Amino acid sequence: MQVIASPALSRRLFLGSTAAIGLTAGFGGLHQARAAGTIKPDAKSALIVVDVQNCFIDGGTLPVKGGAEVVPVINKLAASFENIVVTQDWHTPGHASFASAHAGKKPFETTALPYGTQVLWPDHCVQGSDDAGLHKDLKLPTASLIIRKGHNKNVDSYSAFVEADGKTMTGLAGYLKERGINTVFVTGLATDFCVAWTAMDARKLGFTAYVIEDATRGIDLNGSLAAAWKQMTDAGVKRIQASDIA
Repeated sequence: MQVIASPALSRRLFLGSTAAIGLTAGFGGLHQARAAGTIKPDAKSALIVVDVQNCFIDGGTLPVKGGAEVVPVINKLAASFENIVVTQDWHTPGHASFASAHAGKKPFETTALPYGTQVLWPDHCVQGSDDAGLHKDLKLPTASLIIRKGHNKNVDSYSAFVEADGKTMTGLAGYLKERGINTVFVTGLATDFCVAWTAMDARKLGFTAYVIEDATRGIDLNGSLAAAWKQMTDAGVKRIQASDIA
């Protein structure tokens, strides 16, 4: 199943301003063990592992500092979840979000695409390349679905739920709801972009959403990490640590 996802217009504009400037100058679906201060996910909960790929790890084409550090944390968390979904950036060669696809443009500049302002990235996570592969040490034995996003050559993707045009659904929401899942725990890369927008779209679609902070790493361009946390908090996303999961 290949699907793509991304943010609404206001969030795309936030991305454009922070990335371009920065680099060119409810408890449904789980049991709460209050005495221990921990949360025990149940059959109505899912762990979403966002883009833990070679391209976003040190040595990749678009690395997030400390990206590999999330792998052992996520592997440990996986033991607590019977439902796991993985996302994978899966761009075509010459993708519209690549600076190389636009004459005279450089990475981290912006351009106008039919769905709004688009930040232009270095070529990364090209379909079938080692760069696009999941990190070799990621161990998720109960993962049941991989959402491959960004395979539409003309549309970028961030959120696991909705494409960059802000209206085309990836199918993830329907998959989760048909399985009776109403709570998601989001991990992966990067906190202030794909993780944040996945969590915020989850809330918009009616899910209870948590971001497990120490199972993510951010880019933090000119305050983008703090801005993303504020947006998530305002959207009702809950911020927790891996130690909060039983």
